[in-house]
Amino acid sequence: MRKASRLFEIIQILRLARRPVTAQTIADMLEITVRSVYRDMAALQTMRVPIAGERGVGYILRPGFNLPPLMFSIEETEAIVLALAMVDRTGDMELRRAAKKASDRIAASLPEPLSKTLSANALHAWGSIAPAPAGLDLSTVRRAVRDEETLEIIYRDEAGAETRRRVRPIAVIYYSETVNIVAWCELRQAAFVDGRLAEQPAGHPLLTAVRGDPPPARNREWRFGRQRHRRWRRCSGLACRPCP
Repeated sequence: MRKASRLFEIIQILRLARRPVTAQTIADMLEITVRSVYRDMAALQTMRVPIAGERGVGYILRPGFNLPPLMFSIEETEAIVLALAMVDRTGDMELRRAAKKASDRIAASLPEPLSKTLSANALHAWGSIAPAPAGLDLSTVRRAVRDEETLEIIYRDEAGAETRRRVRPIAVIYYSETVNIVAWCELRQAAFVDGRLAEQPAGHPLLTAVRGDPPPARNREWRFGRQRHRRWRRCSGLACRPCP
């Protein structure tokens, strides 16, 4: 997690807390070290964020501090809450956790009438929860899309032959029962859609992301849907394993 994201998350944790939060608790929630928490707290205090506390006792955010609010209508708020509930039906565990946190933050800041509506569970996203892809870490794929990184994978064709390839993820498509990844294969110089992620065996995580050159213009065209679907190549599945 980047430092800016960590600082934002720490502010949110303290803002929603009803009692002092220890550095160890924050470290566990963000999956970082306690020493990193101490450094981040010092950085926030330098930025004049009104955080009070001490080691061993916990930290609090003094009243009066808030991030700039976004004002939504009732319909917009309900649309956001329903969309977050739909995210919870996907197999992407990291996105599901983020959706839950976002929903809690929205509920904590709502006016009383709408807060009662949401607390009464009047909005629902129905359907089964999609299985989490056993062989792929979707958070790694999404980060590669955001940061325009290249991922090394083991590609398995229909005959079962495996080759090591570098692909540039372009998009992640969530369906009610599975997840597809659109990626550009640097070896074949073609885009493909992987529709069998949920069928991959466990124990084969994605290889380490490799920072590469910015993707070519046609890669960006794929990302924004300017090419036709008929030019995509559907692969028979990805089997990924750690680097030797």
